[in-house]
Amino acid sequence: MVRIVNKNDVGRMADFVTGFFTFQKYFTHIYPVNHPDLNNCIYAMWHNHQCCVYGLPDREHTNVMVSRSKDGEVVASAIERAFGFKTVRGSKGRQGAIEATMQMIDALKKGESGAIMVDGPRGPLHEVKDGVIKIAKLSGVPIVPLVWYSPNFNLFKLPSWDRLQMPILDVRLINLYGEPIYVPADGDDESDEKIRLELQSKLMELLEKAPEEYEKVYWHGLWKRRKIK
Repeated sequence: MVRIVNKNDVGRMADFVTGFFTFQKYFTHIYPVNHPDLNNCIYAMWHNHQCCVYGLPDREHTNVMVSRSKDGEVVASAIERAFGFKTVRGSKGRQGAIEATMQMIDALKKGESGAIMVDGPRGPLHEVKDGVIKIAKLSGVPIVPLVWYSPNFNLFKLPSWDRLQMPILDVRLINLYGEPIYVPADGDDESDEKIRLELQSKLMELLEKAPEEYEKVYWHGLWKRRKIK
């Protein structure tokens, strides 16, 4: 998202983005591929694929981790109002990151799900941070890698550090899910690092596999034109 310069613009921008998301969801047709059918998991996605939350199930029990930046204020407001997600947010600074982590762990232990942009909030692009590993380890909840894909020209890329992908008007996509990854509670730092690299590798593999999976869905006509609730 383009950086907001003046804090007085946050409310107006949040209203605009909420309106756009609410309008766009009726034109965003997502078919889930290989969803693991878990009710309690952590969806791990790249920062530029964050709009794949359009296709996540059980939104009222899914918590999206959002930063405390001005941009985060806009995103949090929009996904709560347009989609009905919960958001997890700490205060600003390092202490805020710890607060958000503990909030997410508490929600997961209650049986809810989470969604985390694993290379956010500032990158580097497609480099998994270790936060999601710590959360999975302490909560005992599996990580589900997730990417989305469409060759449609109206999957627009914004000129931001992450090249955020936004659907514009009628667009068909897939949400492609990987196999759940479990983080042992008794694992050491070396074990955690191996899992972090495994998650990063699985996400990249899904990106490579996505065009082929999209073709299968396309030729079998699996999309259903329906409103996203």
